[in-house]
Amino acid sequence: MKKSIILSVGLAACMATGTYAAENNNFNYKVDRFADIEVLRYRVNDFEKLSLQQKQLVYHLTEAAAYGRDILTDQNGKYNLAIRSTLEEIYKNYKGDRSTDDFNGFVTYLKQVWFANGIHHHYSTDKFTPRFSSKFFADEVAKLPQATIAAIGYANAAQLVETLSPVIFDPTVMPKRVNQDDGHDLILTSACNYYDGVNQSEVETFYNAMKQPNDPTPISYGLNSRLVKRDGKIYEEVYKVGGKYSAAIEKIVENLRKASAFAENDKQLAHINKLIEYYETGNLRTFDEYSIMWTEDVVSTVDFINGFIENYGDPLGYKGAWESIVNFKNVEASHRTEVISNSAQWFEANSPVDARFKKENVKGVTAKVITAAILAGDSYPSTPIGINLPNANWIRASHGSKSVTIENITEAYDKAAQGNGFNAEFVIDSETSDLMDKYLFIVDNMHTDLHECLGHGSGKLLPGVSEDALKEHGSTLEEARADLFALYYLADAKMIELGLLDNADAYKAEYYKYILNGLMTQLMRIEPGKNIEEAHMRNRQLIAAWAYEHGKKDNVIEMVKRDGKTFIKINDYNALRNLFGSLLAEIQRIKSEGDYAAGKALVEQYAVKVDPDLHREVLDRYARLDIAPYKGFVNPVYSLKKDDNGQVVDVTLDYTEGYIDQMLRYSRDYSPLTAGK
Repeated sequence: MKKSIILSVGLAACMATGTYAAENNNFNYKVDRFADIEVLRYRVNDFEKLSLQQKQLVYHLTEAAAYGRDILTDQNGKYNLAIRSTLEEIYKNYKGDRSTDDFNGFVTYLKQVWFANGIHHHYSTDKFTPRFSSKFFADEVAKLPQATIAAIGYANAAQLVETLSPVIFDPTVMPKRVNQDDGHDLILTSACNYYDGVNQSEVETFYNAMKQPNDPTPISYGLNSRLVKRDGKIYEEVYKVGGKYSAAIEKIVENLRKASAFAENDKQLAHINKLIEYYETGNLRTFDEYSIMWTEDVVSTVDFINGFIENYGDPLGYKGAWESIVNFKNVEASHRTEVISNSAQWFEANSPVDARFKKENVKGVTAKVITAAILAGDSYPSTPIGINLPNANWIRASHGSKSVTIENITEAYDKAAQGNGFNAEFVIDSETSDLMDKYLFIVDNMHTDLHECLGHGSGKLLPGVSEDALKEHGSTLEEARADLFALYYLADAKMIELGLLDNADAYKAEYYKYILNGLMTQLMRIEPGKNIEEAHMRNRQLIAAWAYEHGKKDNVIEMVKRDGKTFIKINDYNALRNLFGSLLAEIQRIKSEGDYAAGKALVEQYAVKVDPDLHREVLDRYARLDIAPYKGFVNPVYSLKKDDNGQVVDVTLDYTEGYIDQMLRYSRDYSPLTAGK
């Protein structure tokens, strides 16, 4: 899945662990705050307007979504499930002083592990540093009942501590979940659990041998499997019923079958059944068939993704992380995305890229604004704000794609951020700040619409070019390509002509925010001395730094010093748009031709390194604000309401569940992969 990630304007780490609620429009958006994280709620707007059939469809799809949590946790690291279970048992059985530094540090660490679905940060992929001692851990494990230790999968407490303590406390053991540092074996130096016993060369050789030259419909090799070497033999452990993760997948399938009884129409029923077939067989050709059927279902109100989709967690980009989002169409807000998708051919034809790389006939581009009903797996608690699927370029070319903007999520971000002081600290003048206050919410959503609806679906590969030709830099360059497409067209007069914007200067709010974020403010997410690792962050710095460098001659973007602070000043917005167009043309060429060397050079020159002085300044300025750099969500709780005869008469939502309570409930009720359950 191609994701748009929220461009947080948040702050450096705040180590509070308390829970709180803040009223905003009579809805408690804020739930919890710890480390560098703020947990929010989102509203499922207009759920009550769905029919009873649609509500029950949503309910069973949310149940299917909940059962995939353990899969993602295990994919993120081979010890994650055991560590999570151990930490939860310590928390539930703790009888000591809850005011100590050890206990408070332990609770923060547990919350971090829940949020990241493992022991590595969800964004930087660096391993968390525990703020509690290894002695505290060992002492508390020793107090756990033997039956609990056995259920986690260990013979006794000593064995559990001996195995897990180095993984938790030794910074040299499994330090990064995804390593993309040039010059290293990316498989051996990454802690993700997609591979075991193989090195990078063996992985690349294995999958290169599978590819069929000039195959017009290539499957996504390796997407739903773990590659292992046993006794000198390399093979795949396929994720399916009867295979890897079978216990969880069986529960997903069980609930998909229940959902199918409430399908809105035959098309929806058909693609739900095809997804079940894929889970039962593990056949990636079946997954392509499902993807086509899902793409072509443009009439259903309720929709969902469920499966092994996103490949950011694999340093080589083969393996799909499990995730799910259940949603329904926001009819009123979808007007703008429908206008965009209906004009897809115009946008493609007028793109600044070389004609050789344009699609002659754009097919099946559909887009809508959705209301998320539940977030799961790789989309929970941290979630995208936009989605474009399917990933396979040949399906996009032949059958089209579906794009969504998740507006109740962007609404929650916006409500929670009101009055946070960001503009006063970082925006250069009141005129720019006023423009952002007036237009940023709509142009930010419009940017996501263009990014997902048209950006990812634009352009084409030349014959014979592999979809993974750009290797470890593919995700960064693809996100840059989609962002540049959106940025370029956001300033086009076509947006006014289509009635999507009512002010020709509105785009400037997005341009300013994007450059400010790419050059400066996103650095609050990076630890001092570290490089940028995450693909979306690399993408944003690549674009902003390239535009700054190539606009220097004409002073397009200026970094102004005022009272010891650095501010971004954009002197020529039209010239900046032209720079975006030039970089878009080059990145499209790189992708279309599979020019790995040129793509690598762009990423390494502009996207990775951090100016230490500017970084220090950004961190210091953020420290004066009360903004968390990362945000995520708890889900509402769905319940079936039945009459005296046991018939379902409604599906109700409850928004009051807290972060700790939700995580413990999910581990209790939806953890088929945890040993002993």
